[in-house]
Amino acid sequence: MIFSHDLLRIDCYDKADTGYLYSYLKSRIGNKILQTNKYGAVITHIEPDHLCAVPIPDAPREVKSKINNLIINSYELRDESNELIDKATSLLINELHFPAIRNFDVELFKKNKNVDTFSVKLSKMDGRLDASYHVPIVQSIIEHMKKYADEITTIDDERISKYVFLPPRFARVYVGEGNGRVLIGGKQIYELDPSEKKYISNSKHKELIQKLEIHQNTTLLTRSGTIGKIALVPKHWEGYIPSDHIIRVVPANDEIAGYIFIFLNSEYGYNLITHYTYGSVVDEIDDNHVRNIPIPLLKNKNIQQKINDLALEANEKRYEAYLLEQQALKIMNDEVIFAK
Repeated sequence: MIFSHDLLRIDCYDKADTGYLYSYLKSRIGNKILQTNKYGAVITHIEPDHLCAVPIPDAPREVKSKINNLIINSYELRDESNELIDKATSLLINELHFPAIRNFDVELFKKNKNVDTFSVKLSKMDGRLDASYHVPIVQSIIEHMKKYADEITTIDDERISKYVFLPPRFARVYVGEGNGRVLIGGKQIYELDPSEKKYISNSKHKELIQKLEIHQNTTLLTRSGTIGKIALVPKHWEGYIPSDHIIRVVPANDEIAGYIFIFLNSEYGYNLITHYTYGSVVDEIDDNHVRNIPIPLLKNKNIQQKINDLALEANEKRYEAYLLEQQALKIMNDEVIFAK
């Protein structure tokens, strides 16, 4: 794949050093050293020359190999997780006979023009005058699902979710690591182990903690800035506190949790989410919009259950990948950085 100019690449002469170098740069000490040369008042940067100056401990070969193997195995599990999600998404697409988004037949006045032109009935306005809310692709997706699904319901259906929750904004009291709950933001929900963690006080927020904490197999959805990033909460995020920029969809049960994630994470779900967007400077959606997102229930219940189970299995593999990476980081700390 092709990556942007904002990503530096390091190729190791010895492939066995790859996981070792990764672990060192991800460790707390290695990462602090890496960032000592950053510059920039608004957007911080580091350059390849800065990497060349980073000191790296030269551990015994057997220690390097042990750490490298754990990291490689961790990433193999992540690949397997991604493959399971792709398989589940393919099952959904095949069962609903979804064409590619670009191939949907949408109702336009003049299909051969560079600008899309379409009409909206007054009865369909829903109090919205912004054209983006009424894009024809949304209605085309819904009409298509009606043809091939057993039923079209919405996210707030009690068979789908227990509740949809948008956290309130509150004055945060931050504490040191180990003294509070992990707080994560929208830009971190794609990360296996969120970086730049912050911690908020248990005692100062004890009345809110139970409402704010998340649990395994809850679907998270970013609601402002970049809208529609989706994540399924893995086991090691149990008790984390997402910020008020993240909406939670708490599933009715584990028999539907993975299916919710797969549908919302698909390009069809993404279009149904983002058409609710409002705001002139910062894009926003809210929990009421999420409750009203249409979701299909499949005619073939076995396929629907298979989609769900594949998603949950993928989520479990992410947890296993996390454990292996943490094991590698522990060896890095105990046997290399802080070795006695």
